[in-house]
Amino acid sequence: MTAKLGSALNVSDLMTPDPIVIGGDEPLADAARLFDQHRIHGLPVVDPHGALIGVISQTDMIRARTTEQLWAGWRGLRVRHLMTSPPLTIGADASVSDAAAQLEANGVHRLVVLAADGRSPAGILSSSDIVRGMLREGGPEAGEVGR
Repeated sequence: MTAKLGSALNVSDLMTPDPIVIGGDEPLADAARLFDQHRIHGLPVVDPHGALIGVISQTDMIRARTTEQLWAGWRGLRVRHLMTSPPLTIGADASVSDAAAQLEANGVHRLVVLAADGRSPAGILSSSDIVRGMLREGGPEAGEVGR
């Protein structure tokens, strides 16, 4: 018998801890470099005190590229101008089932996991992390993933 997703694991078991973050006043080129350098798809955006203020994703960057003519004349374009705010967050002790439901309900691929202070990012939980968790728990039926 297999366990239900999230019955044995919580968000802290699957998240990527200590996420790479970017400041809201950083240029978009810095975000692009971090995406490329670390092979990641999203970044928590923080204020100068390390508090979470948003999230920027590769999708946000692609949207900016498709409307480049609108942005070309705006020299001060920064991460905060394209980020999603408020960010979608979850606590480290939340169930994986709750996290999966939140991802699905909001049509996103990652949640920022908040630190105990409730303000700063402690990790990232992605849809890929949840799929790996499903395999760790033996479900969907072992051997049937991808069929």
